[in-house]
Amino acid sequence: MGSQRVGALKRSIMAQYIMKGGRPLNGEVNVSGAKNAALGILAAAVMTDENVLIENLPDVRDINVMLDAIREIGATIDRIDRNTVRINASTVSGVDVHSENMRRIRASYYLIGALLGKYKRANVPLPGGCAIGARPIDQHLKGFRALGAECVVDGDKLSARAERLTGSHIYLDIVSVGATINIMMAAALAEGRTILENAAKEPHIVDVANFLNSMGASIRGAGTDVIRITGVPKLHGTEYSIIPDQIEAGTFMFASAITKGDIMVRNLIPKHMEAISAKLLEMGCIIWEFDDAIRVVGAQRLRPTNVKTLPYPGFPTDMQPQASTAMSLAKGTSVVVESIFENRFRYLDELARMGGISKVEGSTATITGVEKLKGAQIKACDLRAGAALVMAGLAAEGYTVLSDIEYIQRGYEHFEQKLRNLGAQIALVNSDEEIREFMRNTAD
Repeated sequence: MGSQRVGALKRSIMAQYIMKGGRPLNGEVNVSGAKNAALGILAAAVMTDENVLIENLPDVRDINVMLDAIREIGATIDRIDRNTVRINASTVSGVDVHSENMRRIRASYYLIGALLGKYKRANVPLPGGCAIGARPIDQHLKGFRALGAECVVDGDKLSARAERLTGSHIYLDIVSVGATINIMMAAALAEGRTILENAAKEPHIVDVANFLNSMGASIRGAGTDVIRITGVPKLHGTEYSIIPDQIEAGTFMFASAITKGDIMVRNLIPKHMEAISAKLLEMGCIIWEFDDAIRVVGAQRLRPTNVKTLPYPGFPTDMQPQASTAMSLAKGTSVVVESIFENRFRYLDELARMGGISKVEGSTATITGVEKLKGAQIKACDLRAGAALVMAGLAAEGYTVLSDIEYIQRGYEHFEQKLRNLGAQIALVNSDEEIREFMRNTAD
């Protein structure tokens, strides 16, 4: 991207990333706590009146929005440090969540299950989040109604209430992470036994179940497709550390492949990474696995491969853009089938601006690899696509400016700093002058 293009930008701009590509990323990076687990765990923390201490909490926007919502209903929040919080919900004054910010994250619906379980009523904004496809809540409602709750959708708010919650046998029509967590929370304080079949098996399902069990819940089978929950009268306080973020770890693993780098990704659970590691091996990367780390060495030219996104333990939909970015630099043609979200290929238009070649037909993308990508002015379409486009920019020739980076800030902690520690030339900029300064400082 030439300086003439930068000069055409507005004087004052929203926060953007500017990158100079072409450098392999090398070194070590520590993975933060899992955002998707943390959101469910924060909601579940209001289900007791005793103190709950949560450690390894990622400091990202979605987490801070959830904490603000919990504070707004009256809970006491003590932010001990950037990654540790103490919550006491004995001071909760109501079950009406009004925060406008909550509409911008899909995890807003976790407060329904938590509040319904504890108080037998909840009024929560309908979820939002990244624009990657519909996020229906019909399976959540099916579960709540099976437990005895009356659920009403009124405009953009969901209200649920029950005289009492009673255990039930629930079969989810589709595998749903959100519905599994939500039903699990409500059932934890229901009377009797709940059997939840066709449950999601993702690592963060297991983490939320372990957290609830540490509070005195009786949940068995999390991580399998049948979860058995025996309701208890009340939950107690706990101290809990959140698991590492599987998707952040996978993003840095693919960053090594995309930039022909050599990265040791630390503080992860190798078992959670098996589908990702297998795909990188297929593409020609070298991988060493350790107890809590994986080292990835990228190939000088990646091999093509095929991916179909599936619920865990299949290849994660949240890793699809990163994989597709790697495929765009492979020698040959790759095929991606997206079986989870219908709008997840929009970022391929941005990769095309950088010289990427792809064709989308329905839920299938055919990607023809090119030898090099070229810097361009592009925009993030959603959280994971935004991270993937950063990787593309770091691999490309020349300068890339990426806008709409608030998506990335929703889910990656200290993203640009972690990348700089690996040798990336990247900066967060807010003005034309900062862009020009970056280009002066990185000129050959």
